[in-house]
Amino acid sequence: MKSIMKIGAKRRTYAEQKALWGFIYVLPWLLGFLLFFLIPLISSLRYSFSSIEANANGMNISFIGISNYVEALSVNTSFNRTLTTSIVNMVINVPLIVIFSLFLAVLLNQRFVGRAIARSIFFLPVILASGVIANLETSSLVQAINEQNAGGAVSGLGTSELTRIMVNSGVSDNIVAYLTSAVDRIYQIVSQSGVQILIFLAGIQSVSPQLYEASKIEGATGYEAFWKITLPMVSPLILVNVIYTVIDSFSRSEMTTLIRETGFTNFNFGLSSAMAWIYFLAIMVILLIITFFISKRIFYQE
Repeated sequence: MKSIMKIGAKRRTYAEQKALWGFIYVLPWLLGFLLFFLIPLISSLRYSFSSIEANANGMNISFIGISNYVEALSVNTSFNRTLTTSIVNMVINVPLIVIFSLFLAVLLNQRFVGRAIARSIFFLPVILASGVIANLETSSLVQAINEQNAGGAVSGLGTSELTRIMVNSGVSDNIVAYLTSAVDRIYQIVSQSGVQILIFLAGIQSVSPQLYEASKIEGATGYEAFWKITLPMVSPLILVNVIYTVIDSFSRSEMTTLIRETGFTNFNFGLSSAMAWIYFLAIMVILLIITFFISKRIFYQE
């Protein structure tokens, strides 16, 4: 029996072995999805086309077609505004978070005293943003940090002064507005970059040191080594981090709060489910567009 298994293993091609191990790694998620998420997903889709009324015997579910979707898009006063705001915030935050994460990963990959402590500090927000601790992070805390930044070290230069310097340097007004908004969002950027930094750091450390040694012998500078070696080698991880950041941004948005309040505060589960499915489809379309454009510029090492 063992010999047959060995013969079968030997006959597998490299591509088949990769596919097998890929399936093994995905299997825990697949089992979790089938056991815990599939039925609620189908129920949510059913609720989105139904009117749900609670009574003494439970819930009375009656089919009403696309009325909940029409109400979400044309009657509800908050849905369209909140959805648009969530998408705009995602478009602004995702490039900032990914670029910041890559920049920090490159710095944290250098050899310096206290490197392990520095890595822990930048990953700490991920731990603090999980579980019960996340509930302790109130809007007053964020406001206090922003006020401190406004009156402290950040105001030493000030966004207005930063704007003036960049405008006088001939930088486009759109770029200036985008960069100054990044200063205002610095807390949000840092707090949402921990996982991305870890992924980029792992990718950078997997790059063969011989590539950097050969480039150094050829006279390449650190700047050239980054653009010609580091960035192409970690480009697949850029796509991974962009997708992760988009999903993470949407999961933290006001849209999820609106959906939760509509369902569990107003007890309108049909409308809440319709909002959730519209939101889900919007996220899927955005992810498909992002994957289509970024995947064309990814370098895969064989």
